[in-house]
Amino acid sequence: MSPEGKVRWIDVAEEEAGQRLDNFLMARLKGVPKSHIYRVLRSGEVRVNSGRVEGSRRVEAGDRIRIPPIRVAEREDQTPAPHFRMPVLFEDESLLALDKPAGLAVHGGSGVAHGAIESLRSMRPEARYLELVHRLDRDTSGVLLIAKKRSALVALHAMLRDRALDKRYLAGVAGRFRNELQRVKAPLAARSTPEGKQVRVSDEGQAAETVLRRLGRGEEFSLLEAELLTGRTHQIRVHLAHVGHPILGDDKYGDFELNRRLRKAGLKRMFLHAASIACPHPITGAALRIESPLPADLQRFREKNFP
Repeated sequence: MSPEGKVRWIDVAEEEAGQRLDNFLMARLKGVPKSHIYRVLRSGEVRVNSGRVEGSRRVEAGDRIRIPPIRVAEREDQTPAPHFRMPVLFEDESLLALDKPAGLAVHGGSGVAHGAIESLRSMRPEARYLELVHRLDRDTSGVLLIAKKRSALVALHAMLRDRALDKRYLAGVAGRFRNELQRVKAPLAARSTPEGKQVRVSDEGQAAETVLRRLGRGEEFSLLEAELLTGRTHQIRVHLAHVGHPILGDDKYGDFELNRRLRKAGLKRMFLHAASIACPHPITGAALRIESPLPADLQRFREKNFP
């Protein structure tokens, strides 16, 4: 344990406004047990603008928070997050869109020490607020949204709930996809396994809906645009496997024999790319569309296989 031997004062920045005080403290006091944070809140040792407050109070820009001396647990891993190369597709004072490469997790955990968000925070130590708006599978490339203000995060999460955020993916799939347009409505249930989260179609699962549009078709494979109407874990991957057209290179729900052949032919990753996100800007309301070009390896495969 590393002692914090004196009172600390924290001024709430604009981008941090709107959080509950207890959540704000948990984010700032890494390594401090939740029970201890709630104890100092109940005791009145935490003050906002010199007054006693409840943990449920929403902090506001300019609030001055008194934090009593607290012993903070030292992190086991003191290694700083590596700086991963992630091109910036869009940025303003509220929002950041990165072009995430395949093979990079969006956050640490499940055997991964650091992901895109930890790397970004390491590269921008002056940033007061950087939070993931949504997630991408580790092997999926493309548009990844990061909120730079809590108000932007709250607005974008509301858009996700209300289906006001248009997310489109490009997927290379096995087989000759018959329909130009197909809507897949199949509920999905997830369970944790030693190998990670596993998802399947189940009547007992959560409602899930994907719109599929055929963009190209070759002798063996098809290129589809997948529009997410809900945002369930592994939704596109499981829905495509469910309709008999698994994503090429998908090592969890795909055709494993085909994947081995594709690796020898040069496709060494899953053909799933988050190509675009369109929505009103979370602060200004202006129309916003962010696009990520198909990575070079997938583009080469596309030109050869999807005329």
